[in-house]
Amino acid sequence: MTVLALVVALILLTALVVLQVLVAAGQPFGRLVWGGRHRVLPWPLRAGSLAVAVVYLGFGVLLLSRAGVLPGRSDPTVGVLTWGLFGCLALSVLANALSRSRAERWTMTPTSALLAAATFAIAVS
Repeated sequence: MTVLALVVALILLTALVVLQVLVAAGQPFGRLVWGGRHRVLPWPLRAGSLAVAVVYLGFGVLLLSRAGVLPGRSDPTVGVLTWGLFGCLALSVLANALSRSRAERWTMTPTSALLAAATFAIAVS
C-alpha cells in the first residue's frame, strides 16, 4: 500500500511542479492556480509559483523519507512533518473546493484529495 501511495503522491507532486513552473514561465494556465483570477500570472504570482514548486519538491523528499526510500523514516520529526503535510493537504481540498475558479475547483480539488489520501497512507505506514 505504501509503495502505491508513494508512486501516486510523487506523480501528482511532479505534475504540480511542472504546472507551477509553466505558469511561472508565463504559460496560460493561471486559471488552475492562485484562485484562477489570471490566465497568465502577473510577476509576483509567477515568483510565488516558483517558490511553491520548490516546496512541492520538498514534500516529495519528505514522503520519500517517510516511506523509507531515503533515510529518516524512524525520525520523529519526519513523522510529525508528514502528518502536518497531510493536515495542510486536507485543508487544501476544502480551499480548492471553494475556489471561485471553476477550472481550479474541477482540477485541483480531486488532485489535492488524492494527494492527501496518498500522504495519509504514507503517514500511517
